[in-house]
Amino acid sequence: MENRAKQMASIAVKAIDDKLGKDIKVIDISNISIVADYFIIASGANKNQVQAIVDNVEDELAKAGHHPKQVEGYQTANWILLDYGDIILHIFDEENRLFYDIERIWRDGQDVDIKDFLDDK
Repeated sequence: MENRAKQMASIAVKAIDDKLGKDIKVIDISNISIVADYFIIASGANKNQVQAIVDNVEDELAKAGHHPKQVEGYQTANWILLDYGDIILHIFDEENRLFYDIERIWRDGQDVDIKDFLDDK
């Protein structure tokens, strides 16, 4: 399961980076939660960019055979949650990312260097 989650996280991080997502964070929560193995958090500058990031993540993960179990917040695009089971993505606009501060809530998780996911790009 860990390899599958890491592969999915890698695809998602690259897809976010391709759409110039800002401040990409990957948090390994596998040792502190049964919800998922990874949380991936990123920001977009505005509604259109946030939706473009999400669309690209969905497209790239679908190519690899992964489909979201649930998507929340797409229409308003101030915080879009994509639940893929093994990974959960939170794509925010900049204002809401600061307000909700998900990284602080999950600070017991282990930060993962996104370079690990982007090096083979």
